[in-house]
Amino acid sequence: MNYYNENEKQETDNTPIGLILCAGKNENLVKYTTANLTQQVFVSKYLTNLPNENDLKKIIEQEQKKFI
Repeated sequence: MNYYNENEKQETDNTPIGLILCAGKNENLVKYTTANLTQQVFVSKYLTNLPNENDLKKIIEQEQKKFI
């Protein structure tokens, strides 16, 4: 998110929001990913085993429907 914000974002783009997927707990990665973002970032869910690609797509689609 920070990389995009600092290197790819155009003037007309909104501040990035995203989904961070980690196979392990890594505090340094979380600090780098979320540092200096203007909005508050909250942890929604920790999973010890990540879902496969198809299951992850279904989860994302279900969450998107909540905002439509």
